[in-house]
Amino acid sequence: MEAPPVTMMPVTGGTINMMEYLLQGSVLDQSLESLLHRLRGLCDNMEPETFLDHEVVFLLKGQQASPFVLRARRSMDKSGMPWHLRYLGQPEIGDKNRHALVRNCVDIATSDNLTDFLVEMGFRMDHEFVAKGHVFRKGIMKIMVYKIFRILMPGNTESIEPLSLSYLVELNIVAPAGQDVVSDDMRNFAEQLKPLVHLEKIDPKRLM
Repeated sequence: MEAPPVTMMPVTGGTINMMEYLLQGSVLDQSLESLLHRLRGLCDNMEPETFLDHEVVFLLKGQQASPFVLRARRSMDKSGMPWHLRYLGQPEIGDKNRHALVRNCVDIATSDNLTDFLVEMGFRMDHEFVAKGHVFRKGIMKIMVYKIFRILMPGNTESIEPLSLSYLVELNIVAPAGQDVVSDDMRNFAEQLKPLVHLEKIDPKRLM
């Protein structure tokens, strides 16, 4: 059955339009411990969380040139955790006064049959990967340091290999639209991580 046409309209979370403010960078494997040590000193006084997640990216092609993208993620090391469905809008990169990339963000917990539901809706799986790393928090800021693993056999999360010899570092805040002042706090925090890692406002389209 042909998938229904997709209308690309802004997505809002309930009555509040939530935005993700994001800075990204990377650090080589041999510099990981130095970065973790720095983050322990700068972040809230608690041990960082560890995570091991499986993420599947689904596409739904409609009448537009760009497909509609949804991300399904589940924890592999914490039993009983729900699947999470995430929508990320197109980055708003035109405003040079913003120190972080800004995009619409919706994240909801779902039932265990999420992937089957998406397939029934007409989505197809584009790719999948495993992410393993650490999560630090500084107030409302979240700092993730993690390695991405390629899945060698589709659907088999036991058969994986590292995608690179580095760790991805992400600093983000999810806040209501219009709270652009938070990007100033992110820039100030990112400055304290130099020269271990340089966190930047990266346009994903440049990487494609």
